[in-house]
Amino acid sequence: MAQSRKRSHMPRNLLIGFLVLFILYALAGFLLLPWWLERLVPEQLDQRMGWQAEITDIRTNPFTLRVEALGLSANDPQGEQVVAFDRLMLDMNFFQLVRGIAGFEAIQLDEPYVRVDLLEDYSVNFARDWQAANPGPAEPAPEASQSDDAAAPPRLYFGKIELNGGEMLFRDFTQADMAEFRITPMDLTLSDLATWRREGQDSDYSLLAALGSQTIEWQGDLSVAPFYSNGTLKVSSVGYETLAHFLAPFFPYDLRGGSVTLSSDYEIQAGDGFFLETANGQLQLENLAVALDEQSEQARLTNAELSVDAVGFDLNGREIRIGQVSLDKLDVAVARSANGEIDWLAPLATNNGETEGGGEASTGGQPFRWSVAGVALSGGRILWQDSQPATATEIAVEQLSASIGPLSHLLEEPVSYEITGSLASGGQLSLNGQLTPAPFTLEAAISGNGIALAAFEPYVQEGANLAITSGTLGVDGNLDLDGQQEPLTGTFSGTAEVAGLDLKLPDSSGSLVSWQTLRLAPIEYNVYPARLEIGTVTLAQPVINVVRNTDNIHNVERIAKAPAAGGQQEATADAQQGEDSEPGFIFRIGQLMLENGELAYTDRTLAPAFTTWFDELNGSVTGLSNISPQQGKVSIRGRVGGVADLDFEGTIGTLGTEDVSDLKLNMQELSLPALSPYFGRYLGYGVDSGKLNLNLDYEIAGSRIDASNLVVMDRLELGSAIASDQAVNAPVKLGLALLRDSKGVIEVDLPISGDLSDPDFSVGKVVMRAFVNLLAKAAASPFSMLGSIAELAGLSGEELGKVRFIPGSIQLAEGEAEKLAALADALLDRPDLLLNIRGNVESQADGLALLRDELTASGEQDLSEEAWQEAREAYLAGERSLAPEALRNLASSRGQSLRNIMQQTHGVPADQLFLLSPARNAEVGDEGNVIVAFNLDVR
Repeated sequence: MAQSRKRSHMPRNLLIGFLVLFILYALAGFLLLPWWLERLVPEQLDQRMGWQAEITDIRTNPFTLRVEALGLSANDPQGEQVVAFDRLMLDMNFFQLVRGIAGFEAIQLDEPYVRVDLLEDYSVNFARDWQAANPGPAEPAPEASQSDDAAAPPRLYFGKIELNGGEMLFRDFTQADMAEFRITPMDLTLSDLATWRREGQDSDYSLLAALGSQTIEWQGDLSVAPFYSNGTLKVSSVGYETLAHFLAPFFPYDLRGGSVTLSSDYEIQAGDGFFLETANGQLQLENLAVALDEQSEQARLTNAELSVDAVGFDLNGREIRIGQVSLDKLDVAVARSANGEIDWLAPLATNNGETEGGGEASTGGQPFRWSVAGVALSGGRILWQDSQPATATEIAVEQLSASIGPLSHLLEEPVSYEITGSLASGGQLSLNGQLTPAPFTLEAAISGNGIALAAFEPYVQEGANLAITSGTLGVDGNLDLDGQQEPLTGTFSGTAEVAGLDLKLPDSSGSLVSWQTLRLAPIEYNVYPARLEIGTVTLAQPVINVVRNTDNIHNVERIAKAPAAGGQQEATADAQQGEDSEPGFIFRIGQLMLENGELAYTDRTLAPAFTTWFDELNGSVTGLSNISPQQGKVSIRGRVGGVADLDFEGTIGTLGTEDVSDLKLNMQELSLPALSPYFGRYLGYGVDSGKLNLNLDYEIAGSRIDASNLVVMDRLELGSAIASDQAVNAPVKLGLALLRDSKGVIEVDLPISGDLSDPDFSVGKVVMRAFVNLLAKAAASPFSMLGSIAELAGLSGEELGKVRFIPGSIQLAEGEAEKLAALADALLDRPDLLLNIRGNVESQADGLALLRDELTASGEQDLSEEAWQEAREAYLAGERSLAPEALRNLASSRGQSLRNIMQQTHGVPADQLFLLSPARNAEVGDEGNVIVAFNLDVR
């Protein structure tokens, strides 16, 4: 009975015990556990992290295994909030616990807050606080003998993890100025996550975070053991402020604008080996703006959009694949300072020392492979600003478009390209072809037209004093370069044209050189050894203005700039060294065609200034070269002064050698009054009328010149006298009259020779000096200029100026009549010449002759020798004299006799003959005859 009673109480006792346990479990779960956790969490945060934390409420449900915490807030030792949340809910799975798995059906965190500080030493605030709160030696590393099971992660399962409306404050103290970034909202969803391998089962996750307008989207599948994930990551609209902060240690410029959007599919795995591969990547960079530094007033590089598609990366295969790269409205400004420094390179040079030795790529293992499907640039602009020339310049290439074909790590494979653009100053350029990066080769079809040359004037002025008023360049050809061996070799073949060119000296308003077109076709240029061959150079309507200024310097002499101190010696040394080490430059020009050219010459050293011009110049020069054997030909015709005909022809030897060039110039019918300023300077008279013909024959060997200058002046008439301190001191008019023939023509041959390399040698000066000297000689020895007529009569030129008389009479000595005839012919040929006849006697010879005649005529027919000697001695002693008028009458009679012979016998016009007052200073010749001299004058 008692035993049955015991059995009847056992269920009841078990039920009571169960109820007691249930109540205790419920009390512990609902009351005791929240109370304990509310104290444990702040206590542990204080002990482990040094944080002062408080929590509003913790609720637990022991039956649903749910824990809910509300209002957590923790401050670090500095008193700043470090973590917080509004609500944390943990919902565990009882059945997973039975299987030994810590399973969470759901974890939900609402409005969390986390502050992450990157400290100056690149540690994180969490690690700093942990180390401060937990001093002592680090925990020993696990022994290598530990089993894989012991090292395996605990078996955890998460049905769903949700992060709602989170906020993370990131602060960076590694740079001079602290920067902070607030990421909010930050939403995360993670489903079906396990820490052990599950065949065919992966978790799904998605993350959305925002930093202002910048967002991060991340979604895909995830497996923890072994780690495996695949999905899509997208970072949108990351602003330039964020980029600038994190790139500051590596980016030497000032980023002032731009946002980046990046997305990619990926697959990553870690286990027996690490595997990472991305695909379908997209990169977009918008509104980029980069300045050189913080002090720069404006950005030097801007870009509307940069987009890259089809980006793929394979870490294990060591390969990156990039699809099409597109750049829209890239605008770059590049400047060179006065000392030659490029502004974009200066920051890189500054950072060289900081980065040297770091970041070197490993040379071991499989080479990294890369490829780019192509690059396209549209609407670009490049501005080149150069302060190195004396005059700063800007050259802008606008509407720049470029297309580059596929390129890869296979640098020996050719890459196609096409580039077009317009110069802001005028003109278009285009290049297309292909290149090989290594070894370098280039094939380019180059085309340009309407390129305004004025934009390049500062570079021209570095070597020449020239200002470009106008002019355009056009070029069309093919360039091939080959850098497989040193030195670089290559060729250019094509055509070029410079149209509408107008050059002047910088300080002058007048044009120096201009032409309508200069065309070179075809052009063949070889880079090494340097060789230039041009088939035909056509120069149409060139105009050259040469001016000799009052300082005796021609304007063309001012084109070449004088070398800097020491520059000439350095250039000579370099040239000599170059001659020893490298082949010289070779050039050939097949023919140069001149069409309707004009050359104006002005000499301002004269008063008035002298001006003339050569126009309608047409012809050709063929076969020009600096390599022997080569003989060129020149043939040019034109006009001088608008009326005279010009003919220039001859042969040209190899340029730069001692080969002989033979050049002939013939000019007909030049108006002499145009040369009046030169006649005034050197002769002291202007020119009233006349014509000039020139026949010049020049032989040039190297710098040596030998020339014959045949000058023919027809009916030259001098004008009024001109005061000149350089005029010859001689009777110029007489000299000209002596040179002039019966037709009024003066013909003289003026040979010259000299060295063209002598700066004091001038062909024009030498010719003019020779002519002036000839006139002076003619005036000083006038009868010598009549030598050609005298020689025809068997006489010398000097004999024409003297006539011999038998003493005491008007009878000519033997042979003197022929002399008068020759002199008469000379006067008849030169009507401007005047013959001055002065009757003359020699007192002793003529006086004795007259005395003897007087004694004989007075009846002393048989005058003895003894009587004559007595009379002679008395006359010579002055004891006996003639009639006072005897000698004078004899002198007058001789003058009248000569005049009559010249006029009546030989027909010399009376207006060419003048009798002068008789004289008594005649000479006695070797034969004892009395010599009477003539004198020439000019009208």
